[in-house]
Amino acid sequence: MIELRGVTHRFGSRVVLRGVDVRLTERRIGIIGANGSGKSTFARLLNGLVVPTEGSVIVDGFDTRTAGRQVRRRVGFVFTDPAAQIVMPTVAEDVAFGLRKLGLPREEVTRRVWTALETYGLAEYADHPAHLLSGGQLQLLALAGVLVMEPSTLVCDEPTTLLDLRNTRMVTKLLHDLPQRVILVTHHLEQLDGFDRVLVLDEGRIVADGTPAEAIPAYRKLLG
Repeated sequence: MIELRGVTHRFGSRVVLRGVDVRLTERRIGIIGANGSGKSTFARLLNGLVVPTEGSVIVDGFDTRTAGRQVRRRVGFVFTDPAAQIVMPTVAEDVAFGLRKLGLPREEVTRRVWTALETYGLAEYADHPAHLLSGGQLQLLALAGVLVMEPSTLVCDEPTTLLDLRNTRMVTKLLHDLPQRVILVTHHLEQLDGFDRVLVLDEGRIVADGTPAEAIPAYRKLLG
């Protein structure tokens, strides 16, 4: 379970989130809101990339402020731009990067890397320079690098914004089919079909919270 308790967050003098109290337990959760509503900050709070100015974020009993490593083992994060999280020169090396930091045996690292590459259609590119991949392949590599760590929750911050329609559909289907809990920040409302819960943020507050059929109309009304 992920719980935000009285969370307020500021960047300088600007309040980005204010007084957020919420528990996240469902398998598929969407986060929507206008630009500047606090969606990305909310998402980053969930795995400790950002810690709250006030209040606390608790993940399976661990406070993100004091137990960031344990939290990030449980909650993976995928950025809008995959280049922001691809750090190694080749595809296979990038997938292996996080695993090697865990001190796993070499055979276990190799097994998990190749399983991930095959699962996400990247096995034939294992030794290719990562920067030469297409946009869709880069996002798959970013996902593979996170999911190979076997988090129980995956937070995605608008992961299809930079993709064309074909790759958007591919990544959307992949996220729907994952066994992990997925928390998805998106402007593409159709991606939330079949989700269990949707939160609507406005000016740093949760202003609607329900099923897609309940929350999406509230968001559209908010936009006028």
